[in-house]
Amino acid sequence: MTISCIRRSDCRLCGSENLTEVLCLAATPPANAFVPKDLRSTEQARFPLDVFFCEACGHVQLLDVVDPNVLFENYVYVSGTSPVFVDHFRHYAETLMSRFPLEGRGFAVDIGSNDGTLLGFFKENGHSVLGIDPAQEIARQATKNGIPTIADFLTPALADDIVSKHGKADFITANNVYAHVNELTELTASISSILGHNGVFTFEVSYLVDVYEDVLFDTIYHEHLDYHTVGPLKTFFAANGLELFAAERVDTHGGSLRGYVQHQGGPHAANASVQDLIALEQRLGLDQAATYINFGNAIDARKQELTTLLTAIKADGKRIAGFGAPAKATTLMYHFGIGPKVIDFIVDDSPLKQNLYSPGLHLPVVSSDRLYAEKPDYVVILAWNFAEPIIKNHTKFSDGGGKFIVPLPEVRVI
Repeated sequence: MTISCIRRSDCRLCGSENLTEVLCLAATPPANAFVPKDLRSTEQARFPLDVFFCEACGHVQLLDVVDPNVLFENYVYVSGTSPVFVDHFRHYAETLMSRFPLEGRGFAVDIGSNDGTLLGFFKENGHSVLGIDPAQEIARQATKNGIPTIADFLTPALADDIVSKHGKADFITANNVYAHVNELTELTASISSILGHNGVFTFEVSYLVDVYEDVLFDTIYHEHLDYHTVGPLKTFFAANGLELFAAERVDTHGGSLRGYVQHQGGPHAANASVQDLIALEQRLGLDQAATYINFGNAIDARKQELTTLLTAIKADGKRIAGFGAPAKATTLMYHFGIGPKVIDFIVDDSPLKQNLYSPGLHLPVVSSDRLYAEKPDYVVILAWNFAEPIIKNHTKFSDGGGKFIVPLPEVRVI
């Protein structure tokens, strides 16, 4: 299958063409492009992972845009398979409902709703819900499970249709969506048209502060077109008739940003959190291109440390497996040059990924039973943000003499 990829020439937030390339990672296939056994000998197309800084507004982004239909229509990530994320979404929903209480039944819309995990908690509390997600099978299954979900991308036309059928929304959420979408202005206009006058739009994205401080470069992949900081987002929302009135850091995905947005002139008082985070970003130099160019040196240091360790282990005749097949693993393995000569197989708990082969490198993805059947000496936790529960759930492996390697934020052997 031929996959289209275009390169835009302007900033996704402000439209400026004054862009500086600040980081060049190894080209990869789409990070979730797992293949079945009969295609494992077929070479997959790779696309650039070049990161650009907008000199006009400070936004950091990819300009190479892989066809979103390819990336999302047959998506293989579901929130509900992770107890960590189920708990996160439960707390998230409870926070919104208590912070912005309604009198009576409300209407909650989730953009990029996946399997409906977050909306399920709004539904439990008596609110009507609607999911929007382009992943056809996941959307179908969510609807079957009681969370009505539109299997499509949100557009202004779809937004108008939703309002005509359901009315305005009290809550709109979008988690990681603001990293995924090429036309952010169009998406934001769609959200604005659905959002009620007193409603709140809440989004979560990986926070560039955490990516920078903890060298989480593997969160850079083709699904993630944008790497957000508060400063550019505040200006962007204001230019689109909205107000970012609060922002906070949360611990998902190694460190994320949660923003709270309302119509300009809305009822919710702005607090100091937005300016506090902008001040932090400026102290770290995240409003300057040179900071990201230097970031490449920190990535190279991590690469040297991990590959030296793995090379020594292999030279000693030991076997290594991987644990977790998240999208970020594709970037990490390609940029660090970790392939089938180093890792024998990858364990993943998602049935949607098991019995497939990893993007490009075509390592077999299997269930955790294989860990105990083959007993590798070391396991590299590619899903490093879940290292703690993975290690806790597999004490039998470590009790038997196996060792875990956590590659990021720091290389650790456990």
